[in-house]
Amino acid sequence: MSDTPPPQPLLDDDALDRLDDFLASERVGEDALDLISSHGYLVALAVAPRELDPAVWIGELFHGEPAFSDDAERDEIIGLLETLKANAVSALEQGLLPELPFELTLAGLPPEETPIGDWCAGFMEAVFLDEPAWFDGDEEGAAALLLPFMALSGLFDDEPDMAEMVDPTRLEGLVQQLPELVLDLYLNYRVPPEKPKPSPRKKARGGRGKR
Repeated sequence: MSDTPPPQPLLDDDALDRLDDFLASERVGEDALDLISSHGYLVALAVAPRELDPAVWIGELFHGEPAFSDDAERDEIIGLLETLKANAVSALEQGLLPELPFELTLAGLPPEETPIGDWCAGFMEAVFLDEPAWFDGDEEGAAALLLPFMALSGLFDDEPDMAEMVDPTRLEGLVQQLPELVLDLYLNYRVPPEKPKPSPRKKARGGRGKR
């Protein structure tokens, strides 16, 4: 038996269904993220190098204020989004893998025609919100870590550098690794490297000699 714990769901099924119903309703704008995209978006925010003001990321997720029925519904929906994000942080802090809300296979389809592409596009939306934080300091390293999400999102298909990532066999492998890739990003951005312990100072020789 494997000692690897199973991926951790970030919300239970009832909560996901409630979010799905609301985000798919006519009370949110056409440009708002759907459930799958929002899941990727919130996981990226859990990984992000620095915290964003909730007003910023909530506004970007909805692309305008939804037509909430009342303050209680607004608190409920925003609370579910914040809980999903907080649960992602908690799981990653413990070295656990997040459970993604889709099967980890493309089944021969282009990523952009699957929930995988939608999830990765949502993930990249969160990166676009604060690109300097993700890329400053080590642009090459950040690009390498984010390349799988970029390739699977379908947002960069016209970029020449993406050509080598488009091979279906390679993309299928990246899909299988998505939870591990999320954890890798978290460890890169949120867990500072251990500093080497200072060597013990040697006692200086000398001093008073014996009489």
